Amino acid sequence: MSAATVVLAGGGTAGHISPLLAIASAITRLDQQAEQSVIGTPAGLETRLVPEAGYPLDLIDKVPFPRRPTPDVLRFPSRFNQATREAQAILQKRGADVVVGVGGYVCPPVYRAAKKLGIPVVIHEANARPGLANKWGARSAVFIGTAFENTPLKGAEWVGMPIPQQISQLDREAERAAARTQLGLDPETPTLVVTGGSSGALNLNQAIASALNDLLGTGAQVLHLTGRDKELYNQAGKLLTAPGYHQRVYLDGMHLAYAAADVLIARAGAATVCEVAAVGLPAVFVPLPIGNGEQELNARGLVDAGGALLVKDEHFTREWISRNVLPLLKDPRLLATMQKHSAERGITDADERMAAQALKAAKG
Repeated sequence: MSAATVVLAGGGTAGHISPLLAIASAITRLDQQAEQSVIGTPAGLETRLVPEAGYPLDLIDKVPFPRRPTPDVLRFPSRFNQATREAQAILQKRGADVVVGVGGYVCPPVYRAAKKLGIPVVIHEANARPGLANKWGARSAVFIGTAFENTPLKGAEWVGMPIPQQISQLDREAERAAARTQLGLDPETPTLVVTGGSSGALNLNQAIASALNDLLGTGAQVLHLTGRDKELYNQAGKLLTAPGYHQRVYLDGMHLAYAAADVLIARAGAATVCEVAAVGLPAVFVPLPIGNGEQELNARGLVDAGGALLVKDEHFTREWISRNVLPLLKDPRLLATMQKHSAERGITDADERMAAQALKAAKG
C-alpha cells in the first residue's frame, strides 16, 4: 500500500498552529512514510511556524464569514468559491488521502473542497466553545476530537489537546532544579511563574507589581514574563528589580517555566489550560476579559476539579492575591492536593490519538 498523504489545514494564531504541528509530528512517529503538507493563509503565523517545522506550506486567500451586514456580504460568495477552487487544486496536487483541520479562516474552503473531492475530513477543536469554521466542517467530518470534555459538537470525542512532547512528557519533579538553574532562579526556592502570553497582560502585570512585596515575603521567588512592551519600571524609570524577582519579556520554551514553577498565574487560553493539566501544575487563571467568554469555559473543568483557581481580570488585585495566592505559596500540602487534581484531568497523548484517526481515515 502506498504511503498516506495527509494535508493539514489551520492557522492564524499559535492556538491553531501549535496543535496542528503536534498532530503532524505524531503522524510521523506513527507512520514515517506518511507525506504531509499544510494549507494556510498569507496573513497568519503559519507562514513562519510551518516552514520552520519543516512542512511544505500552500496558501489560499483568507475569507472570513461575514458576521454583520457590510459590503463584504455581497463579495463573500465569489471569494469563498474562489478559495474553495484554490483549496481543491492544492488537494489534488498533493494527492490528499485525508484532510486534518484545526480551525481558523482557512478551514471552511478546505473542508468544502475535500467534500467535493470525496476526501475524508478529521477535525480537532481546541476550545470549549467551538469556532464557526469547525462547527460548519463537523457536519461532514468522519472524526471530531475535542480538547475539552463538554465541547458542544455532535458526535465529538474528548481526546484532549495535542501538545508538544517536550511538554506532554515533562517530568516536573525530575526537571525542576535544572530548569530553575537554566532560568537564573534559585533551584531550592519555591517559585511563582506569571505570564500573560507573548503579548502580555497589562492589568495582570500591574496587579503583580502591586503585590510583589507580599509575594516575595512568603519566601518565594517570582519569574514574571511580562510580554513585549509591557515591562514593569520603577519610579526612576528603570526596569523593576528586587531580590527574588526575575522579569523577562518572553520565554522561548514554556516547558522550562512549567518545570520550574510551583504555581502558575496565566490567562486561560485552551493550550495553557490543557498543558497545565498535562504536567500537573497548580494554576491561577485570569481569563481574557474580552471575547465571548471562551477562556472562562476553557478553565472551568480544571477549576471545578480542584486543580486551579479562577478570577475575573477586574478582580485580580493585590487584595485578591493576598487572600488566594499567598496561602498557596505558604502551604506545600495545599499545592500537592491541587497538583493531584490537575494531573487527574491531564491528557498527554492527544497528539497520537488524533494522528491515529487521521491515518485510519487516510487508509480507510
